[in-house]
Amino acid sequence: MTATTSSLIEVRGLHKAFGDQEVLKGIDFTAEEGTATALLGPSGSGKTTVLRSLNVLETPDAGAVRIADASIDFDHLPDDKSARRREIKALRARSGMVFQSHNLFPHMTVLQNLVEGPVLVQGRAADEAEVDARRLLEQVGLAGRESAYPAQLSGGQQQRVGIARALALKPQVVLLDEPTSALDPELVGEVLSVIRDLAQQGWTLVIVTHEIRFAGDVADQVLFLDDGVVAERGGAEVLTDPQQERTKQFLRRVLEAR
Repeated sequence: MTATTSSLIEVRGLHKAFGDQEVLKGIDFTAEEGTATALLGPSGSGKTTVLRSLNVLETPDAGAVRIADASIDFDHLPDDKSARRREIKALRARSGMVFQSHNLFPHMTVLQNLVEGPVLVQGRAADEAEVDARRLLEQVGLAGRESAYPAQLSGGQQQRVGIARALALKPQVVLLDEPTSALDPELVGEVLSVIRDLAQQGWTLVIVTHEIRFAGDVADQVLFLDDGVVAERGGAEVLTDPQQERTKQFLRRVLEAR
């Protein structure tokens, strides 16, 4: 695909079906370096599938994705499996993923969870990775918990470890898939605070979230997805002054439920 010089992320014409259900029906967007993009929409609208397509945890049926200098054209995947794996590996290396349910290794300490990827996947020196990991734990408010195991942490603390683990890979883009959806309400704020800090520090973020007010605070770009398409896009005004009736209905229902 042709690179757009001002964008770090470029997504063109993504289509994806699961059986007879077409989940993505031609998704397009770009995102510049140092910006936060929020993906909003009802359940089943395709938000998480878009996010997972950015690092090929889901393989789109058609379209193209570029992050920085790594790209995959899903319409013309290499026939050679090793060449295909190289393309996927290059794209994945540009991003770090934060999952809904933490996905920490339960048998490893907090510090080991952070050091594992940089050492085994990226081949970095263990002492260098450990220094970075301790700095990141301090950044997310968990200094002193290096030796704890995930089961000894609250859900909010586990998610903050998950964020630090993604950052430990030094990605160009951080992908966050509903990072507060599995948390008790009183723990949501501590995780959102960390993500706000990342946005202020200039990390490039793509966030799937139902936290409307939070999205309004941090997002430079808001994409409202409905039935597999981007129904409305723009800045924070999408949330405060939506133009599409479907967006208005969704926001009304979500905000009334809070």
